[in-house]
Amino acid sequence: MTKVNLKCLCGKVRGETLDINEHLGTRIQCCCNDCQSFAQYLNHEGNILDQFGGTDIFQIPMSYLKITQGSDQIACVRMSSKGMYRWYAKCCNTPIGNTMDYGVPFIGVIHNFMDNAAVRDSELGKSRGYIHKNSAKEKIPEDLQGSYANIRLRITSKLLTWKIKGLGRPSAFFNVDGEPVVKPNILN
Repeated sequence: MTKVNLKCLCGKVRGETLDINEHLGTRIQCCCNDCQSFAQYLNHEGNILDQFGGTDIFQIPMSYLKITQGSDQIACVRMSSKGMYRWYAKCCNTPIGNTMDYGVPFIGVIHNFMDNAAVRDSELGKSRGYIHKNSAKEKIPEDLQGSYANIRLRITSKLLTWKIKGLGRPSAFFNVDGEPVVKPNILN
């Protein structure tokens, strides 16, 4: 297990995770339209999305991520009023991660915020595969796809375990009343 240092592109927002590894979390590539729209919103498609339009995400318990510097630079957008909360550093438009509502104990940390590119595969394991493949920009080779059923089962079991263990709190993104720490910009 290892702690992962977190930082935005300009270094104003920094943080760290608790000890994590490939068994604790779930690493996936998400090709959903909203992840692609988020990259476009931040004007960083080339840095966030891979050739298939996928975003490299590592899902961990919400309480495992700490912001240690620059919390005043955190911003949030939702692609719709019921969409995920998509957190980013407004100083340089670096994506931080995606969360659901306060009661759902996970954050999908986006690779751009993780300061471990050189050792990511060895520390967090390789991606388990792609989800929302129907929104991919081009056909994903079979050997990279992974089993959607296995990925879904893993994510669901992790969420239930983290919920039972109370790992959704504390949160760097929601206050004790369950409200986002900043008002999200809701897009139509």
